[in-house]
Amino acid sequence: MLANGPKTTGELCDQMNNLDRCTVMMHLGLLVHANLVIVQREGRTRWNYLNAVPLVGILEGWTNPRATKLSKKLIEFKGTIESKENE
Repeated sequence: MLANGPKTTGELCDQMNNLDRCTVMMHLGLLVHANLVIVQREGRTRWNYLNAVPLVGILEGWTNPRATKLSKKLIEFKGTIESKENE
């Protein structure tokens, strides 16, 4: 859900129909602890951002340099196609 941009905790809870707010908050806490989500508070609003840096690091560690470049290009291509489908 955060791949398309930051969401408030309330927005995430609204999209998780089968989970209560406490459960969503627990999962977000684990993602923050794993450094996969970054939280920014604005008053009472809590914005959750995807932190892709660790994911890219893992990908690069698993692949060789040539495959990493190709993977990045494929991810960009996929994003381009998906954005055109949503227009």
